[in-house]
Order: sequence, then C-alpha cells, then structure tokens
Amino acid sequence: MSEIQDILEIPKDFIKDGTQFLTRCTKPDKREFIQISKAVGVGFLVMGAIGYLIKLIHIPVNNILVGAA
Repeated sequence: MSEIQDILEIPKDFIKDGTQFLTRCTKPDKREFIQISKAVGVGFLVMGAIGYLIKLIHIPVNNILVGAA
C-alpha cells in the first residue's frame, strides 16, 4: 500500500515544486533583458563563425579526398 502512495506522491511533489518555481520567477527588467539578448547574440555569432570556419576547412579537404579518387 505504501508503494502506491509513493507513486501518487510524485505528481503532487512535481506540481508543488512547479508552482513554487513559477511564483519565484519574475519578468526581467529592461537592463537584464538587453544583457541576455547581447549574450545570446554573441553566442549566435560565435557558433556561426565556428561553423563557417569548419566549412571552409571541410571543402578543400573534401575536394582533395574526392578528387584523388
């Protein structure tokens, strides 16, 4: 019987934790929002640059490997 109660407590605890989390959350103010947006923008630029550099290296290497065959 206690196993069933333990299983039924899991959703109750999840809902309790979720409501506590949502009540603690606040909307970011303008300064915080701009800071987060800048960080995300820099992340996009860095990931794009890394992808571009990998593509630049991949094209000649691929041509060498495929062209030699």
